[in-house]
Amino acid sequence: MYYKGVYHLFYQYNPYAATFGDIMVWAHSVSYDLINWIHLNNAIEPSEPYDINSCWSGSATILPDEKPVILYTGIAENKYQVQNLAMPKNLSDPFLREWIKHSQNPVITPPSGAEVDNFRDPSTAWKGSDGKWRVVIGAQKGDEGKAIVYKSEDFFNWKLDADPFYASENTGVVECPDFFPVSINGTNGVDTSVENPSVRHVMKVGYLRRQHDYYFLGKYLSDKEIFVADNNFTGTILDLRYDYGKFYASKSFFDYPKKRRILWGWVNESDTEQDDIEKGWAGIQAIPRQVWLDNKSGKQLMQWPIEEVEKLRGKKISIHGEKLLSGSIIEVSGITASQADVEIVFEVPELENVESLDAKRVDPQLLCSEESASKSGKLGPFGLSALASEDQREQTAVFFRIYKSSNKYLGLMCSDQSRSSLRKDLDKTTYGSFFEFDPNLKRISLRSLIDHSIIESFGEGGRVCITSRVYPLLAIGKEAHLYVFNNGTQSVQISNLNAWCMKEAEVGYQKNVRYVECS
Repeated sequence: MYYKGVYHLFYQYNPYAATFGDIMVWAHSVSYDLINWIHLNNAIEPSEPYDINSCWSGSATILPDEKPVILYTGIAENKYQVQNLAMPKNLSDPFLREWIKHSQNPVITPPSGAEVDNFRDPSTAWKGSDGKWRVVIGAQKGDEGKAIVYKSEDFFNWKLDADPFYASENTGVVECPDFFPVSINGTNGVDTSVENPSVRHVMKVGYLRRQHDYYFLGKYLSDKEIFVADNNFTGTILDLRYDYGKFYASKSFFDYPKKRRILWGWVNESDTEQDDIEKGWAGIQAIPRQVWLDNKSGKQLMQWPIEEVEKLRGKKISIHGEKLLSGSIIEVSGITASQADVEIVFEVPELENVESLDAKRVDPQLLCSEESASKSGKLGPFGLSALASEDQREQTAVFFRIYKSSNKYLGLMCSDQSRSSLRKDLDKTTYGSFFEFDPNLKRISLRSLIDHSIIESFGEGGRVCITSRVYPLLAIGKEAHLYVFNNGTQSVQISNLNAWCMKEAEVGYQKNVRYVECS
């Protein structure tokens, strides 16, 4: 949330181990720019019967007169999951260092339609047209996952709405639900309570079984407490996701001063739990993303790293107008490739001879695995080889292929981890997704943020996003290399490539921050 000139990030933290534990707390960090962070003392810790076994996830809401409050899930002494309220002790402190739990907690207990140990993660609240606050909470009943709505006039006394706000069969529990409006015109965000003809609404759910976040666009009618989604959950490639790699338990908030909707996502590890214990930590936050409706199609969201990350850019390398013949590879040298920001635009030739594909019958993730970065097609694979060793034995390839499907063209974006490390004990799943390709433009763009063990990639201006965790043995630090390649039979051209070495952000306790240049 944003409060008195300061951004606040609250996150799930185990103070006793590098793994998820029996006692979880709300850790707290603050920032003036969403990039450089100061760690504060924990904001909420187990202390009362209603949260003695952990303080699990929840959300912050800014009430009138700029009064922030937190709704969070407590694991009570009987192991029930209940919802609790916390307020700042001192509103004049922009860092909000201390929080007080409400004397009448819990304010919401599991209803009959939810299992007592699967009722969690209250969302940021919004106001309906009747002036009442709403909050949506994830739940499960049998095999049905659902998000249920509670209403309140005073943010303390909450009443259950009779019908589930969202439900899906055979999915298990819904986690970290999020509900917010997006403007149908432009990229600006809007306040969470906005409800008018100029916005559509987004319902986001996370499924614990799948470890993926899915979202649904639709129409919200607060007077009837109905969200009518354009499409239902199918469990197939037709379902929309924020990110087709590792990205889960995400939350968004409205950034008031800059009028934008910002999305945070948790990225877990792909190595072993023993590795977590040995290194002393596990799990990271992705770079914050601005999110908005694709105004061109109106059918999906767009995402892009917040502009503040560009403050970390250092030395720049550029390539323009370079033709990539079949089988060619070019090194992007002169920057530290283990910590880089790369933007590239490819120009593609005539499309008449591209391969045909029936996309309705193909899983893009499986296709990316079968048609790896080294397997030649007609138009593709072409893209970036990141965190690569000099001999290419280690590399993570982020690439495109172009297909003809019925009467349109499809792009396939892949992130291939199969050769990311010589280590054997890693999750090296390859990720991928389709996107519609405009044959009139004949251009494809890619941006990748590379940071030692993570690669966040944004295809086609943020239409497709894929986050990968990789752990090379050879391609570490200054031994990491960055290449552009084309393994398709048809040539493509690098229209523009700009790559920056990225400085380290200042992250730490107020008297112990660090700042490292790059070269």
